[in-house]
Amino acid sequence: MDIRKLQKIVVSALEDIKGSDIEVFNTTKLTSLFDRVVVASGGSNRQVKALARNVQDKVREAGGEVRGVEGEDAGEWVLVDLGDVVVHVMQPAVRSYYNLEELWAVKPSRTKAAAKEEIPEAPPPAARASVGRRKAV
Repeated sequence: MDIRKLQKIVVSALEDIKGSDIEVFNTTKLTSLFDRVVVASGGSNRQVKALARNVQDKVREAGGEVRGVEGEDAGEWVLVDLGDVVVHVMQPAVRSYYNLEELWAVKPSRTKAAAKEEIPEAPPPAARASVGRRKAV
């Protein structure tokens, strides 16, 4: 399936179930593993699961292949592997903590700012790395 068509199906499926803060990253110059990373937020475990399930259903209806799904049991962060596109659906607190947007360090090729909600700022990477560590005495 054409990458643009697959991307459109994914974004549309997320918008259908009111996914928020949808961002699409073009990763073709960063990795050869996949061409796009899509990150979206859902307000609850139930919504995160529904968003991921809708992505899977819409891709299959269009003749695409779902290669794998992780995290459906907990519903805080569900990853849907579509081959050329990897979809991360997360609750806002989890998304803020892991900050995948910073990890890919590229400007999003598309941003959907459906809901302008305040998400608490993630601690700087150095602070995250030191959580749980004890100083040597």
